[in-house]
Amino acid sequence: MHIEFLEIANFRKLLSTRVDLSSTTTLFVGANNSGKTSAMLVLRRFLSPRRCPFEMHDFTLCHWPSIIALGSKWVAARNAEEVVELVVEPWVSSLPTLDLWLHVETGEMHHVRDLIPTLDWEGGRLGVRLRYEPKDLGLLYKAFIGAIGDAEAMKVAAIAAMQADNPDADPPPAPPKLTIWPESLVDFLSKRLSTHFTIRAYSLDPAQLAPPEKSLAKPQLLPSTSRAIEGDPLSGLIRVHDISAQRGFGEEQQVPEDDDSPAAAAGSRLSDQLKSYYSKHLDPTKGPDPKDLGALQAIEAAQDAFDKRLTESFKAAFTEVEGMGYPGVTDPRPRVSTRLKAIDGLNHSAAISFEVDVIAEDGATTPVLRLPEANNGLGYQNLISMIFRLMSFRDAWMRVGKASTGLTAAATEPLHLVLVEEPEAHLHAQVQQVFIKKAYAVLRAHEDLGDSKKLRTQLVVSTHSSHVAHETSFACLRYFRRLPAGMAAKVPVSTVINLSEVFGLGSETERFVTRYLRAQHADLFFADAAILVEGPAERMLVPNFVRAHYDELNQCYITLLEIGGSHAHRLKPLIDHLGLLTLIITDLDTLAETGGASVQPAKGAGQKTNNATLKTWVPGFDDVDQLMSADGAAKTLRGGVDPLFAVRAAFQMPIGVTTTGVVGPEVAYPYTFEDALAFENLGVFSALAGTGLVRKFRDAITAGGGATAVGEQMYLALKNGKKAEFALDVLEVEKFEEIVVPRYIAEGLEWLLSQLKKKQVEILPQIMEGPPAPLEEVDA
Repeated sequence: MHIEFLEIANFRKLLSTRVDLSSTTTLFVGANNSGKTSAMLVLRRFLSPRRCPFEMHDFTLCHWPSIIALGSKWVAARNAEEVVELVVEPWVSSLPTLDLWLHVETGEMHHVRDLIPTLDWEGGRLGVRLRYEPKDLGLLYKAFIGAIGDAEAMKVAAIAAMQADNPDADPPPAPPKLTIWPESLVDFLSKRLSTHFTIRAYSLDPAQLAPPEKSLAKPQLLPSTSRAIEGDPLSGLIRVHDISAQRGFGEEQQVPEDDDSPAAAAGSRLSDQLKSYYSKHLDPTKGPDPKDLGALQAIEAAQDAFDKRLTESFKAAFTEVEGMGYPGVTDPRPRVSTRLKAIDGLNHSAAISFEVDVIAEDGATTPVLRLPEANNGLGYQNLISMIFRLMSFRDAWMRVGKASTGLTAAATEPLHLVLVEEPEAHLHAQVQQVFIKKAYAVLRAHEDLGDSKKLRTQLVVSTHSSHVAHETSFACLRYFRRLPAGMAAKVPVSTVINLSEVFGLGSETERFVTRYLRAQHADLFFADAAILVEGPAERMLVPNFVRAHYDELNQCYITLLEIGGSHAHRLKPLIDHLGLLTLIITDLDTLAETGGASVQPAKGAGQKTNNATLKTWVPGFDDVDQLMSADGAAKTLRGGVDPLFAVRAAFQMPIGVTTTGVVGPEVAYPYTFEDALAFENLGVFSALAGTGLVRKFRDAITAGGGATAVGEQMYLALKNGKKAEFALDVLEVEKFEEIVVPRYIAEGLEWLLSQLKKKQVEILPQIMEGPPAPLEEVDA
């Protein structure tokens, strides 16, 4: 048994979202404020309501007006002395819901007997809806109307008091501005939500399950005659444990023995966790067995010896008290005794320490020093603590040790759901990778678990770390994407994309992209936009161009990925699924009309491009003359129904230059980024100190002879030139900020900035008022 997917509705930004879960580890990724935390929180709210109660702000904001209107209708009916029909239907479309869709084998049907929709159901997919709804509409109505009446009476009293203080005022003073709770039904529920709302479960019909449409899930509608399932249908079915993002490691806390308690769930020092684990699974005083007898005897012997010593120590003190007349003949006599508990041995700050090897001065011995827990690096404390928490979760689920006393194997829930939020907090990059690779194995390290499918573990992790994401296969990634108001709903919402569907399982493209992204550590899954560049020179210089010339763009969350034009198109399925705004900075890669050999760019020569990205992705054609004259619209690929998604290609274009020995302007046709940069900055490169490409460019510019001659010399130099060395020489320029950015890159960066500004607007109609302004063309 395992959870196939969730359908979340009316919870914060998750208006109507389907989230597929892997049968093992699922990773939630996405940019900031995309809904990852909301998805983790909704699971806590519904599956652990005692520890994580609902708040009014959990209701999606677009439903607040309807709730306020319902309250106003109740007040109006009271004023008109009308009878109010109290039914749940007006609430249904606003209530937070969580649909759990399980896959259940035939032999596991006894676990889900309360959820089976019909007598014909024989296993497979099974759904249950958890809905946060009013407990009793009559009591809610009465409490709300009573609170409104009290608020109105207070306002009347305030006005009467003001008039009494100014009886002769003409005209009478205006009523005071006075805000008294509750102003509306939403305001009332902000303080009384948990009193009047509860979670109820309903059985769902697998036959009515509908696929998502236009980025939104389509949860099935419950018939008006649906009755809630009695009791908690998930009790004995799912065990839930979680580690939240705010852990507070390194601070001493009092942790209750209950492993599911809020304090324990919030995290604590390793010594506190060890005490909790010992108390629950190892304490010999709880259900002792023959192995514990020796420990219990030792504790009792120590207690007797300590009592004897205390009696002797306090004898003089008690004798002095007796001299004061107490105790008398009939009074009870005081005695001192101790009560030792095994767990007391762990109740101190040095219960956990770290050994440090030290070589003595004479080299003869190797004494060991011990440092307290707080003196170890916080990152390693965190890793050890988190791994220990996972071990505790596993053993609590499997009733290891003393936790199994009085229980049978049948008491173990068939499904264990573990939620970990942002494990990268306080973890170094390498440690993050270790954690995500080992976490699931730790949760399955039990003789009854391993690869067995009888008892299943599902680990759900949310993260902002590329190091964590790159250690997880695409099949386990779920990408949360923000949608502005007007695209899928009247308010900004989020949608979830199953990245296992991007390339096809086990495809050659999936293998390439997975390996490449792991090598690059790009933040594609967390950025607001991406820039794909051709080679090492662009990778080093483009970020510095952004810092020097585009301050607004520098403040945006943009990831830069180096991938040549012959491979960038392999990222197309991923970019399309992410809906990630992307600028591709690439080269023309011109080929001769006959023979197909690489040649210097020229207009009217019938040349073709060898760049697979330009040919197959954007702009989608290979004629060099057509590419050189392409306008901004031709270089941009829009996302169809998604107006915020676009991909733009930036490649070399004709440049107007004036070279040594030639009167008047000419047109240069650069071949790559390096000669385009040189043509835009002839004065800088004519005097730039350096070797390799820089020296050859300097010599070509100094020799002059016209744009064609200079360009030919640069083209020949680029055949064997070291481009990374070239970029390092350019970085050493004293006044780097005065370097002119190649025009094709400048236009691309300006386009990217304008698109990011549109993404920042959360209301879609404001960004769809008109088509984008066309870019100016070069007059060649």
